[in-house]
Amino acid sequence: MSTQISTGMYLIRLLAAYGVDTVFGIPGVHTIELYRGLAGSGIRHVTPRHEQGAGFMADGYARASGRPGVCLIISGPGMTNILTPMGQAYGDSVPMLVISTVNAHGRMGSGAGWLHELPDQQALVAGVSAFSRTIHRPEELAGALAEAFAVFDSARPRPVHLELPIDVMLAPAGHLVAPATPARSARPGPDARLLEQAATLLAGARNPLILAGGGAVRAASLPALAEALDAPVVMSTNARGLLPPGHPLAVTLSASMPQTRALIAGADVVLAIGTEMGPTDYDMYEDGGLSIPGTLIRVDIDPVQMQRGWPPTLALTGCAVLTAQALHAALKDHPAGGDGAARAAQAQAGLGMLAEALRGDLALLDLVRATLPDALIVGDSTQAVYAGNLGFAAARPGGYFNSATGYGTLGYGLPAAIGASLAEGRPVIALSGDGGLQFTLGELTSAIEARAQVIMLLYDNQGYGEIKSEMKRLNVPPLGVDILTPDFPMIARACGWSVATATTPAALEATLASAAGAGGCTLVHYDDTLRAAFQAAG
Repeated sequence: MSTQISTGMYLIRLLAAYGVDTVFGIPGVHTIELYRGLAGSGIRHVTPRHEQGAGFMADGYARASGRPGVCLIISGPGMTNILTPMGQAYGDSVPMLVISTVNAHGRMGSGAGWLHELPDQQALVAGVSAFSRTIHRPEELAGALAEAFAVFDSARPRPVHLELPIDVMLAPAGHLVAPATPARSARPGPDARLLEQAATLLAGARNPLILAGGGAVRAASLPALAEALDAPVVMSTNARGLLPPGHPLAVTLSASMPQTRALIAGADVVLAIGTEMGPTDYDMYEDGGLSIPGTLIRVDIDPVQMQRGWPPTLALTGCAVLTAQALHAALKDHPAGGDGAARAAQAQAGLGMLAEALRGDLALLDLVRATLPDALIVGDSTQAVYAGNLGFAAARPGGYFNSATGYGTLGYGLPAAIGASLAEGRPVIALSGDGGLQFTLGELTSAIEARAQVIMLLYDNQGYGEIKSEMKRLNVPPLGVDILTPDFPMIARACGWSVATATTPAALEATLASAAGAGGCTLVHYDDTLRAAFQAAG
């Protein structure tokens, strides 16, 4: 029997060498050869029902695990289907490796009408990726993968797209050997001279403040740095949980709110670390009201991003984790004392001034956290998420993330929760609305098939409620927002899910505990009755 392997098989061996343990994809006529290598590789394959689901699963897997989510995608329609998840991952700096096929040399871009042909697939994908590359020879594959993992390991992590022409995928690669342990890039540390300047500025600050973003969510030394400086920490949506609930220096109230903006305006030195300082976190209502009159120190792995939005007084290019460690080492003996806790509390008091409906949704999220403190909470664009982004305190770093910031897509919650659950091996909470769920409704079956553990809290208001409210506010007739919604409990049961309905906080608490203990997947269906009960309890 021949021991010759194809380039498609060689690719799978390379992925295994990089530690990839899970891939998301739908087999198609142009990717069959990849599956020859996948069988027996030890890599788990998860089959979504749509490539959009594959991309969102990979996103959730990456955020939960800290490793890139990997997708195997067919040429043409498969790639156009996954562009939306790639756009979300690009906006939120999520590592994602999308490997696709493309028509063979001599056929790709010919305009002859070959199956799945696009005029220029690589160029189409380039706008939502760190880079998009066509592999023209088997010998190019290992180097392209090494570059992809260099982006994931040591640069701003974003999707990377590699496409294999069908003739290259089928070409022999027996002369190529996958390295047992590929060389990996190290994350860059900060410049020592600039770090010293930053430490001096922070040490001399009277009212220091830290703005932490998603890029700093794994910076375990950041809380200790904040405590050494007695500096409140304003956490963006993707940074929630860096400081635990109730920490005296934790500020979860969004920087788009006036109380947090007053805190920022009163700081004489601001350390912005791992945050792009984008409008969906810092100017959600687009009123231009954020002011940073103090000295601004920015820490970002992307030197270009650091100059956008709010140009810094001092720019430290480097990994947020390493920079936080170095700053803490330099400032750990800084004299304790100050009014950081009082300043943080004054900002947090703004939570009590939110509208009643928002406070009720935050109370719902607080109950979820209290009942299942170890569970990740993954959100779509839905009412509870909008409230959560304004002020929810996650139980642990990275314990709360969603698609309602940045790119802001719909349909994210369920598939991202599936990917996160497969990464964590335990129950994950999905927050979805009836409108958003219908974007990726087919992934109900994927969750059961993959043996994920997802507890979905589905808010059903019979349409696109947030858009309807905005239309009314702007005196626009609310057209297109009152949609026909199906019987979600019936559909969920047909897909193998357990189903419950919650109308009171006590019922929700009992249902969550029961669902987590039972394993598998549970849909918890609720409407405005439960929301009103939380508002009344508050």
